[in-house]
Amino acid sequence: QNAGADAAIASLWSVDDKGTQVLMNKFYEVLKQGNVTKAEALRQAQIAFISSKVGSGFEHPFYWAPFILIGNGL
Repeated sequence: QNAGADAAIASLWSVDDKGTQVLMNKFYEVLKQGNVTKAEALRQAQIAFISSKVGSGFEHPFYWAPFILIGNGL
């Protein structure tokens, strides 16, 4: 039986709704480009936060650090 998700993104602590929305948008934007793993897409989204490429105010680790990727389909 092959049902369910290969991987999931989880947060390690309570997160800001707006910051999460921006991070997920960037994650899927990178993932849609193709030739990139889910882990790499999350890494690039987090780097975009650190370098202020997604908007000012999200550089602090509070916004990008709690997210981890879990699963076999990384």
